[in-house]
Amino acid sequence: MNQTNIFKLIQAIEQMNNDNIMRFTKAFPYPLGISPILVLSELRTKGPQKQVELAETVGYTKGAMTNIATKLVNLGLAERLYDENDRRIIQLKITAAGEQALTEAQKIGKDVFTQLFEVLSEEEINQYLMIQEKLVRSIHDRKNHI
Repeated sequence: MNQTNIFKLIQAIEQMNNDNIMRFTKAFPYPLGISPILVLSELRTKGPQKQVELAETVGYTKGAMTNIATKLVNLGLAERLYDENDRRIIQLKITAAGEQALTEAQKIGKDVFTQLFEVLSEEEINQYLMIQEKLVRSIHDRKNHI
């Protein structure tokens, strides 16, 4: 394995990711990064959840999840649901505004990636897809062996 090419690849991936994040952030009208958007997606998919469960699912610390939840609630994109029988049990639920923000984030994300990949031929896209799928399989295989 050529280390020089690996480092060039890492640098190219980082540059591409940074550029995509900046393009997304400029187009997205909410002061949110990817972490809160992932939380909104989880809430849309699985419904209301405790913050501790969300933190485990998306891989954030409890403290980070508290900050994300507070930001989402303050923006009206999520709400806290309190258990009538036990006020210590609090779930986070996506709001209609959160649904709309998530839909908009997904559209902008799709547009950003579509513009990125439009310079590739169909053959190059197929090759890139095969490489990405191979890398994803490798990540899952490593996870399963830990």
